[in-house]
Amino acid sequence: MIQTMPRLLKIKLPKGQSAFLWGPRKTGKTTFLRAAFPDSLSYDLLQTDLFLELVKRPFLLREQLLAAAPKQLKKPVIIDEVQKVPQLLDEIHWLIENRGLRFILCGSSARKLKRGKANLLGGRAWRYEMHPLVSAEVADLDLLRSLNRGMIPVHFMQEEYRKSLQAYVRDYLKEEVFDEGLTRNIPAFSRFFDAMGYSHGELTNYADIARDCGVDAKTVKEYYQILVDTLLGTMIEPYKKRQDRNVIIRAGKFYLFDVGVAGAITHRQIPQEKGEQFGRALEHFILMEILAHRVYRELNYDVNFWRTKSGLEVDFILGQGEVAIEIKGTSRIDNADLRPLRAFIQEYSPARAFVVCNERAPRMHEDICILPWRGFLRKLWNGEVIS
Repeated sequence: MIQTMPRLLKIKLPKGQSAFLWGPRKTGKTTFLRAAFPDSLSYDLLQTDLFLELVKRPFLLREQLLAAAPKQLKKPVIIDEVQKVPQLLDEIHWLIENRGLRFILCGSSARKLKRGKANLLGGRAWRYEMHPLVSAEVADLDLLRSLNRGMIPVHFMQEEYRKSLQAYVRDYLKEEVFDEGLTRNIPAFSRFFDAMGYSHGELTNYADIARDCGVDAKTVKEYYQILVDTLLGTMIEPYKKRQDRNVIIRAGKFYLFDVGVAGAITHRQIPQEKGEQFGRALEHFILMEILAHRVYRELNYDVNFWRTKSGLEVDFILGQGEVAIEIKGTSRIDNADLRPLRAFIQEYSPARAFVVCNERAPRMHEDICILPWRGFLRKLWNGEVIS
């Protein structure tokens, strides 16, 4: 069933053009590539025998492709988990330059390649990203199912999703961070991972987390950067169009790449569509949709938040202040809920302002559009929020 689920990502490569496809594990990159390029030659570096063969003799890739039938080489050659054998990139570079081959290089992190000063093909490969499932890819989305299971395809579809989520968190730590040698202090990073989960979506206080982990604040910042580089999460920075003493402009907020993974780390279960935990998870869910929309629609707009020192906060500011979005996990929006948006509107005059909530029907309150979450997502993917 997962294999037939349509994905919004499109990869169209003109003659002579190659691409990188990055995304966290199990988001569906391999399944997508098999469906989109069924006739392509493919190398999966998760296969131990192939991995060991190419680590020892990376030139075998070149020799094998030079021996392939010309008809096979008209399609892009797919290399899965390319970060595992960085030496292949020199061979790939040669084949692009001297034989005009095209490649799709798929992986879960470019950090190891960058740190090892690997050949990243000097702009010869476009960059694509695969996100977990989004609402536009799922018919009749069940919100509680999405918040508890997350949107990684296998977890979303699986009945035993709790065990799979826990295994995913442990395996991801092991495979992406420890096995790749991205940090040497395994106990400290494990403590950081737990502490990060409980401060998820809040203003990031590096000093507090450093005390919990037994390391310094500089190391904590590096740990966050590891998570960003391995596509495990995103740091949302404060909106700072102009200097203002009353606005927080330094501390960012970190969000993991999947709402289900965040729930697994904090042992969270959401039984009903109300309460603080539901509201926090809904905020995270909407952000993941926005980030995927930005990538899939190739719009590249900024995503920030706005917060004053007095405590007024607007969850997401899109573009250069064009759109302001507040998320509320409630079925009734009153005037107090609108105060932060009103303050932002008065100061910056965005083109659109939304409250995304659990009310049954959309309505306008002055210049603020109050929308059920499903209606907001429909507008987002239809290009009616930002385009």
